[in-house]
Amino acid sequence: MNTGYNPDFNPTGIEGGVDTNHIPWIELPQAPGLSIKPLRASYETGMFSTVARLSQGTKLNGLVHLGAMDLMVLSGRMSYSDGLLTGDLTPGVWGYVPANAKINGWVADEDTEFLANFYGPVAFLGDDGQSVAGVLTSLDVQAAAEARGITLVPNTLAECMQPRPPAYQGPPEPLAIADSDAGELVRAAEAVAASEQQATHPHFIDTRQVPWSVNPDTPDLGLKVLRVSEETGVVSLIVRHNGVAAPHYHLGAADFMVLSGHIGYRAGPSEGYGPGTWFYEPAGARHDATQRIGEDDLIYTANVYGPLQFDEGRDTPIAAVLSWMQYKEMADAAGTELVRNEFPHDASLLAWAPLGSEGAAL
Repeated sequence: MNTGYNPDFNPTGIEGGVDTNHIPWIELPQAPGLSIKPLRASYETGMFSTVARLSQGTKLNGLVHLGAMDLMVLSGRMSYSDGLLTGDLTPGVWGYVPANAKINGWVADEDTEFLANFYGPVAFLGDDGQSVAGVLTSLDVQAAAEARGITLVPNTLAECMQPRPPAYQGPPEPLAIADSDAGELVRAAEAVAASEQQATHPHFIDTRQVPWSVNPDTPDLGLKVLRVSEETGVVSLIVRHNGVAAPHYHLGAADFMVLSGHIGYRAGPSEGYGPGTWFYEPAGARHDATQRIGEDDLIYTANVYGPLQFDEGRDTPIAAVLSWMQYKEMADAAGTELVRNEFPHDASLLAWAPLGSEGAAL
């Protein structure tokens, strides 16, 4: 029966989200001009999640992504001028950078804030473009959070049941979108000029240009499918959630950030969680009801790291399982050109070099 997954799970309140508007910016010594708000860091996989800020005029050169990264621009503007990444990254643009990609020439034309999930460490190269001058890892993020009294979101069901530590006591530093409706970042494709009705390039896409996929049986739920990995089963989405989600288990983990509206959530306040709140659902988490609070559209980003299993209540049979295969079918039916998972022909980006007598260049 379904209760066999986590029959004793009764969250204390530490499970759930963190309001990123209450977390301070932490400057990275590895990359002057780049700051982060730490959200989650895994001891097991090395993955970590942040909101990042690139100060106006900052140029990032020589970043090597040892693991992949996905991001969504929340405010500001960045530009890039190297190879197939050439273009502007503006609010509402979502992107995926594959592992081993080398970033050269990322410039902040304005102060720019973006949600960023790092699937592994990032190496910062020296002035010679070859030697490693610094590395950012999940342990660095954990240490930075602990030093400032910031509680990171739990990674597992067991961690969710631990007593909640004292809240961060420092002054809050709200996001630039805190006083606006960030749902406009992704809501209206018709707001984009016809001449711009195309993907930014294979690495990034303007989410306003992606049509909502709506099942007639669930008209209150709309999805913009952005990326589907047939290798890992990971799916990246924008969700418009104006109804009540059926009872379900997260057989794989998930994370999401509220852009618009308020979400009613187990262990959360009665008024729900609003824009700027980021959540991590550990594998095995159950939700008997998740819903919109209020009348505004509830819109959020989502990374789904494994299938969702639906039922009609505790101890009832499995009603449906939703995996990457169904999301891929939705994207195909909507004619969505998904962001690619790997770019083997991008020689200008990939941080590889032939092995010689002295080994690889890095």
